[in-house]
Amino acid sequence: MPLDKKRILIAKPGLDGHDVGAKVIALALRDAGAEVIYTGLRRSPEHIVRIAVDEDVDMVGLSILSGSHKELVADVVSRLESEDAGDIKLFVGGTIPDEDHADLRDAGVSGVFTSEMKIETVIAEIERQLS
Repeated sequence: MPLDKKRILIAKPGLDGHDVGAKVIALALRDAGAEVIYTGLRRSPEHIVRIAVDEDVDMVGLSILSGSHKELVADVVSRLESEDAGDIKLFVGGTIPDEDHADLRDAGVSGVFTSEMKIETVIAEIERQLS
């Protein structure tokens, strides 16, 4: 499997309490062969980065439905860089308006995935990015 031995952290930053999408992507990544770590709800960027570094992950996926995706991504990217972990890839999923995709990529996000996308497309793109 292409994601064998890849470690991916799925995190829910901020105050958003809806985690169905995060659990769906976590299970799909697991089924594709990745080792998945799920943080649970309402984690701070600091906590997410600490887990990412401690668990030596290849990629972090942030599930954000709250509308604060730009701020949360900027905080996570900044903290990854300050921990000398800027090489960890970062993707974002959730309710992300089309007009924000370019800004998120400019901030360091390698992929923006929305609920309209097929799960197979999301997994294929993650596999491509980690190969």
